Amino acid sequence: MKVAINQPTYLPWIGYFDLIDQVDLFVVLDNVQFARQSWQQRNRIKTPDGLQWLTVPVVFRGKLGQLIKDVQIRDPQFSSNHIRAIELAYRRSRYFSGYFSAFRKRLKDLREGLLVDLNLGLIAWALEVLGITTPVVRASSLGVSGKRTELLANICESVAATQYLSPLGSAEYLLAEQDVLRERGIDIFFQNYEHPQYQQVFDPFLPFASVIDVIFNQGDNAAVILRGGRRESYSIEQLSALQILDDEKASIVA
Repeated sequence: MKVAINQPTYLPWIGYFDLIDQVDLFVVLDNVQFARQSWQQRNRIKTPDGLQWLTVPVVFRGKLGQLIKDVQIRDPQFSSNHIRAIELAYRRSRYFSGYFSAFRKRLKDLREGLLVDLNLGLIAWALEVLGITTPVVRASSLGVSGKRTELLANICESVAATQYLSPLGSAEYLLAEQDVLRERGIDIFFQNYEHPQYQQVFDPFLPFASVIDVIFNQGDNAAVILRGGRRESYSIEQLSALQILDDEKASIVA
């Protein structure tokens, strides 16, 4: 059983969906502390002027330390502003008319209440469009606790995972704390993803926009493009060796 664990983000980039596509189970890490102005509440779309942020307003006064699963949307009116911005940015894209109506309805239906419900509802929409059928569960439903790598290990153990696929962004602390997982018989791998290029409405091509960018621009071909950026995952040993080489190069330059 190969598992990936990641926080629920707002309209994630395509690498997020590549991670989900590679595993047998995707666990949404909703029982950790919410970080303001993070990917949990915002993302970017491609406009004639470059990448533009779309941010979901949330309740934070008096909520210091709140968990992701408890964060409330502050103003439902954000949905109208986001829908308008997305329409202006993508109405000339080739597949916009085929997907926008369902997307708009999903966003409007989830504009009130919990941020995690909004994020997971939009992720579910994108997974359906992309044809990715990996089961998704919330960490908060598994009845486990812990901090950082201990929490990841407890989650993996609770779902009988033998392999854990991590985003590269977690490499630093996972390399330092790898024994926490390995002692439980869980092998660690790291996602290796190179952002593919494709035709966007406006030149030049800019990577790392929301997944809706590839969906509205490429339609039925979006999943093929997404998988085109996938490279063989790094093992712990491979990534450690790469980091050692990077450190050696840095010391030579210094």
